[in-house]
Amino acid sequence: MKAYERLLKYVKIHTASDESKDTTPTSERQFDLARILCAELLELGVDASLDEHCYVYGKLAATPGYEGRARIGFIAHMDTAPDFSGEGVKPRIIEKYDGKDVVLGDSGRVLSVRDFPHLPSLCGRTLIVTDGTTLLGADDKAGIAEIMTMLERVIENKIPHGQISICFTPDEEVGAGTVCFDVKRFDADFAYTLDGGEEGEVVYENFNAAGAHFEIRGVNVHPGSAKDIMVNAAAVASEINAALPEDEVPSRTSGREGFYHLTDLSGTVERAEASYIVRDHDLDRFLERKARLIELAAEMNRKYREDTVTLTLTDQYFNMKEKILPVFGVVSLALEATHALGLSTSSDPIRGGTDGARLTTELGLPCPNLGTGGYAFHGPFEHITVEGMESATSVITEMVRLASAKTAKEILRP
Repeated sequence: MKAYERLLKYVKIHTASDESKDTTPTSERQFDLARILCAELLELGVDASLDEHCYVYGKLAATPGYEGRARIGFIAHMDTAPDFSGEGVKPRIIEKYDGKDVVLGDSGRVLSVRDFPHLPSLCGRTLIVTDGTTLLGADDKAGIAEIMTMLERVIENKIPHGQISICFTPDEEVGAGTVCFDVKRFDADFAYTLDGGEEGEVVYENFNAAGAHFEIRGVNVHPGSAKDIMVNAAAVASEINAALPEDEVPSRTSGREGFYHLTDLSGTVERAEASYIVRDHDLDRFLERKARLIELAAEMNRKYREDTVTLTLTDQYFNMKEKILPVFGVVSLALEATHALGLSTSSDPIRGGTDGARLTTELGLPCPNLGTGGYAFHGPFEHITVEGMESATSVITEMVRLASAKTAKEILRP
């Protein structure tokens, strides 16, 4: 089965995670896909199991005589982002795409070249889009489909290999994809998340990330007698946001530039809440950003009342770069495989995070991120090509072949 055929099957299964829950998984519906994947792995001949937290683990034993070679791992997540509906996905296949605007069903939405200038580069390919009412779910069901197809090819073509470890995780989209990840059970020397963009992408830099939540307590009295008494909580929330640099937001930053991103805002005179995500590739700048928020809360409390603002800061993940550089061979392996297939490569820092960030920085498993061939994730404009998925599948198949010639020590070098 081809990778895109698997994708078309997987995206029809509703697996959105739920950011309001702190269980693992955050939504029981993720088990619907997990059970299918576990059964498919077993059918392929992979030793597979599903745990109570909705993690699917698989292990393909090394080819006889290759037991001492590097144990390579691949990881992808089953959940889709709760940002946009992932229920009732109706993918549309456009053969020989002309590189122009695409009307997305009857939704009134258009996948346009103006907004997505890379589209002409996909001309001639087979494009998979949504009907405009849901996201597609290629993030990250494309990664799952590519891993499954790679395993099938390795087995059917009898490609010699060291041990191959697999894990399909829940809840990555709500920052909880590795909460119950069992590194010992996964049993790999190093791994890769297939959770990136266009094929050929090999990423080993990501944001340092934190969440910031302001709770603001106001004092509500009749406006006619409010002088020196009223504290308008909604207005304080607006004042906090206005005090942050207007150019340091997602819509005005790129590359390694960090930002503050207001994700939720609600309030009345009596009470208000404001939530942010804070991002920066540079650790010192990241710490400065958090310090600025702490100082802002203190400023508001000095200006109004001592208990007006309460700030909760929560670190989410850290940049994997510093942990990857001493074992840069894991990146070199992916680049070598990509170049061997004649594909161009990209290692631009990801303006986000993956399961691999925490696996690398906290759990000690080097885990760069690889492209899946997809674009415009988390919304109705999400799209991917059959050819891009095929290339991504070929890359990881070649990585398995290359790793089979080396020990872990030979790969895990600067």
